[in-house]
Amino acid sequence: MRKELWLVAVALSLGCLLAAPAHAAGDAAAGRVKAQTCTGCHAIASYNNVYPTYHVPKLGGQHAEYIVAALKAYKSGERAHKTMHANAINLSDQDMQDIAAFFAAEVPGSQATAKAE
Repeated sequence: MRKELWLVAVALSLGCLLAAPAHAAGDAAAGRVKAQTCTGCHAIASYNNVYPTYHVPKLGGQHAEYIVAALKAYKSGERAHKTMHANAINLSDQDMQDIAAFFAAEVPGSQATAKAE
């Protein structure tokens, strides 16, 4: 019995350690609501903006840290893109974390991001 408890404790510990990097610091449920304007472009497969014409990346499954860094760079103007700057300028750090958690939790290619309510 003691050996079984030890094995369960080890398995739970390993599970927590392995799952920790997959979770973003934000709240994915709150991010789902905050990402409404994001999903209009970033949840559509093979979407291209009309003018100027460029490919819009799908964000489902993207690393949360990357999304937060990109949003901060758009907000500060370090990354030049007028539409993204306009969308990021009023986001708080918590908003960015929540949006990033939402997209990071999505399975690439899933329709869940397109169905944000």
